[in-house]
Parts: sequence; structure tokens; C-alpha cells
Amino acid sequence: MAELLSGNAAIARGAYEAGAVLAAGYPGTPSTEILENAVKYKDDIYLEWAPNEKVALEVGAAAAMGGTRSIVTMKHVGLNVAADPLMTLAYIGVEGGLVICVADDPGMHSSQNEQDTRNYAKFARLPIFEPSSSQEAKDFIPMAMEVSEKHKTPVILRSTTRVSHSRSLVELGERKEHKSKGFQKDVQRFVTVPAFSRQMRLKVEKRTPELKAKTESSPANRIEMGDKSLGIIACGITYQYVKEAWPEASVLKLGFSQPWPDDMIKKFAGDVEKLLVVEELDPLLEEHIKALGIKCHGRDVVSGIGELSISSLRESRAKLEGRPVEKYAYENMADKLPGRPPVLCAGCPHRGVFYALTKHDVVVAGDIGCYSLGAFKPLERLDIILCMGGGVSMAHGLDKAGEKKKVVGIVGDSTFFHSGITGLLDIAYNKGKSTIIVVDNRTTAMTGHQDHPGTGRTLMGEPTVEASIEDIGRACGIKRIRTLNPYDQEATQKALDEEINADEASLVISKATCILHDRSGVKPAFEIDSELCKNCRMCLKLGCPAIEASEGEKPAISSILCTGCGLCRQVCKFGAISGGENE
Repeated sequence: MAELLSGNAAIARGAYEAGAVLAAGYPGTPSTEILENAVKYKDDIYLEWAPNEKVALEVGAAAAMGGTRSIVTMKHVGLNVAADPLMTLAYIGVEGGLVICVADDPGMHSSQNEQDTRNYAKFARLPIFEPSSSQEAKDFIPMAMEVSEKHKTPVILRSTTRVSHSRSLVELGERKEHKSKGFQKDVQRFVTVPAFSRQMRLKVEKRTPELKAKTESSPANRIEMGDKSLGIIACGITYQYVKEAWPEASVLKLGFSQPWPDDMIKKFAGDVEKLLVVEELDPLLEEHIKALGIKCHGRDVVSGIGELSISSLRESRAKLEGRPVEKYAYENMADKLPGRPPVLCAGCPHRGVFYALTKHDVVVAGDIGCYSLGAFKPLERLDIILCMGGGVSMAHGLDKAGEKKKVVGIVGDSTFFHSGITGLLDIAYNKGKSTIIVVDNRTTAMTGHQDHPGTGRTLMGEPTVEASIEDIGRACGIKRIRTLNPYDQEATQKALDEEINADEASLVISKATCILHDRSGVKPAFEIDSELCKNCRMCLKLGCPAIEASEGEKPAISSILCTGCGLCRQVCKFGAISGGENE
């Protein structure tokens, strides 16, 4: 039976067919839908959103040490968070299969940096699979499970945005149950004190050539001979681009790509006249091939920045062949379209907080989430973004460094549970004076409204404990804690004025549900009376997409976009805005 599946849905199906019993992760585009799709198999697989990727990997690792097949999911920057257990887990190994599904984001469609997960595979000496289609995304999970169990190692499956979100037909199979013996006590096997870790280190080096031999014969790697004047080595999604940009070329397709299959590479290179390596992001394979003494083209013709495409590889082909680049008509169409930058949604509760902050001359350290958009015009009330949870810790760093202005840190509710708590504890413990604002919209909004420890609901749809941000703040030692409604602009401005000017740390929780997550908060639309409007354009400073204004004309409110939040009426000094449920 065939079904049209995205790469993420196919990975979930692969975990089901491979007999996985546990799946844990933290939502992050482009990996989020793996576990969301796996929920349909919850009768066979236990699933959870962990507070962060480190916890997710520790949960999955323990299950695998106990002999259970498991998967762990995250995006590329999430692997940074999980790197601590990852590096030691490479030493300990596993008993049951463990596949760490990491989705890279070449081109940074929804990420703060562009990094190549293959570096972690090389760093930790772990095998890595790279699917090029939804079918391979499904098929590689059982393959990776078998490699994991046979060689007692965690395995990384590296997807990318294009693989994760593209759809293609997938031939489905049946689930194969895997029996677990349960955890078998073995202190020298599982306890990483130095005396035991030294022996584990030797085992890592011993298994590497065994894994290399496996890549040489793996069905995930194959040679497709064509025109021998050019041979191309491609990994993952780049294989699909290569087949369109160079349909006549000979291709070495690597799906089980690390450790590198040197014998296969040498044979292929010897059978072609010219060799080209096409890989997304870092030139890991190119550098390895050159280290083998084999001449090849790579970064001299193929970009290492951003997402590759058929168009970009046509340019690479022209460069390789020494001829001008031919542009297709459709490739210039995007340049003629008007810009459409992302904005906070109409009725977004975060807008009230950022607008209130425009009244204060402060430095604002921000974080990863929808509220990152507070950095842009017209609000421009977010000054720094580094990483998950960084908004809290960086606010403290600026404060302790003697920043002359008052410092505010902003973090979302899911991000607070992910990695903001330790920063808040640091502020309390080290007597900081920052004001930390948690914009709690009751969901993990940026990645598609996933639950987290503060929502009172699990990934599997079960009611559970609802962690209190206020209680956690008190437990950390913060004395000044207050919760506000960001739609009440007068109260919000008063609260922020008091907390920012306090001579001690404070925690402010801006609590209002994401308007896209809970549409029950939508109210009748407001209108602007053109007779009363003085065209002062104060309402435009909210940055609400429902308020429209052509140059020289008075603003108007779109009845289609307006959610009736009422912020615009609160900022209008002339009473020109009316409507909503209060009229």
C-alpha cells in the first residue's frame, strides 16, 4: 500500500514499522511534525514532548540502554542542547536501537543559524543516515535501528527542511515488534567514571572500521553509472537536485554516509574522468575525499551557504563547464513580487507588551519564538537574540556588566521551561536586578501550537500537571512576581513602569492565549471613524496587520483581519476607533 507522506510523517511511520516503543523530542521546525505524526501510533509507541532536547535524548538513551527501540527528534540547533549527553552516549552505546532524528535547516527558513549536523556525527564518531526522499526517510529508520543494535551505538538520521516538508509516495510496511530484555546491570558497561570510560573509548575506535565496512555494502549507498566524463557524489536531498541538473552524469549516492565508504568512493572516482562533490552546507565529504588523495571539485563551483536547489546547481554546472549562466524566466519572477516580511498576528498578545516597552528607554534581551518579531518596525523593542533561554541570562549579563540603562529580558512560556529557569535562578542567586518578562501565550506557538509543561496536556492528549511559572519564580528566589493581561494597556504600562524601576529583580508574566490557538478570544472587529480621525497615525505604531493605511490617507481597519483585541482603541487619543464587544 502506498501513501502520500511528508518526510517527517515518513520518519514517524518508519519508527512504527521498526518496532519503536518510545519517542521523545522538543518541537522545532523543521522536525516538529515527526512526533505529531507519530501520535497516530500511540497505541504502540509512548510519546512525549520533553522540556528540552537534552532531556529528550536522556529519556531516549535510557530506554535504549534498557533494550527498547527508541527515537529522539529535534532540529539542528536542538542538537547543540543535547550535545552533552550525546558525546558520552557515544562511549556508552545502547542495547536497543536508538535513532536521533535531526532536521537541519539550510537557508535558515526558520532558524537563527545554519549548521551541519554531520559535524556532530564526525565529532562523536557516530554513524549517520541521510534520506533524499520520503520513501528513504521511512526505510532508513529500520536500517538505522539495525545498525544501532548490531554495533551498540546511537545513530543519527539527518533530514533537512526540503526532505522533512516535501511529500511523495511511500510504500508502507507492517510493524515488526522488537522484544526487550529490560535493563541488565553492568557497571563497567554503563557507568562513565574515568576508569571505565577509558575502556569505552577504545570500543568506539574499534567499532568505527566495523561501521565503515557496513557503509561499503549498505543498500543505502549505490553507484548509478552514466556518462563517465563526470562523476558526482551526493548525500541526502542533494541527490535529487543532481539528478535534475546533471541527468546524464554518473552518480555515487550516499544515504549511509558516515563513516565514509572509502573503497566505494575510490572505485567510483577511478571510473570517471572528473569528480564533483555536491553537499549542503559544510564541505565535509569534499575535504575527506581530498585527504584520500583524490582530486575533486566542490566548493569551487557549489555554494556552501544556504539551501541548494536545481537553479543553484544549474549555475554550478555552468561554472564547471566554463560557460555563462542561463536564467529561466520563472527564476526572475520572485524579484518582482512585493516584500512580505513576517509580523505579529492581528490580536497577538505579545504586541501589548512590546508597545508598552516603547515607553521605556531600556535594553531588551530577547529569545527564540514568535516574539522575536518584536525587533522589527514599528515596535523595535527587542535588541538582542542569541539562543533558547538566552533572553534571561543575557539580561543578567548586561546588568552585571554595568549597563547604564535598565535591562529587560523577554522569554516565551515554552522557552522558559526549555532553558529559562536556570537563567532566572542565576539572577536570584547572584542578586541581579533585571526585569524578566515571560510572554505566556499558553502554547509553543512558533512551531505550530504544541503543548509544554505549562499547558496541562501531554503530546498524547492526556491531562497532566500544569506547571506554574509564578511558583517556579518563587522557588528560584524571585520576590517581585506579578501577572498581567497584555490587552489592558494602562495596567501593562503601569506594571512595567514599577517593575523596571524597582531596585531588585522581578518576574512579570504576560498571560493571554495565542489568538490563533484559541479562537474563542476573537471579538467583533473595530472601525475607524474617518470624521473623528486626525490622521496622527498613532494606531500604526502598534504594527497590527489589521490596520491599513495608504500614503497620505487615513488608516482603516480590515474587518477580515481584526480580532477585536482593542489595543488600537486604547492608543487612539481622539476616540476615533469604535466597535468591538464593548459598543
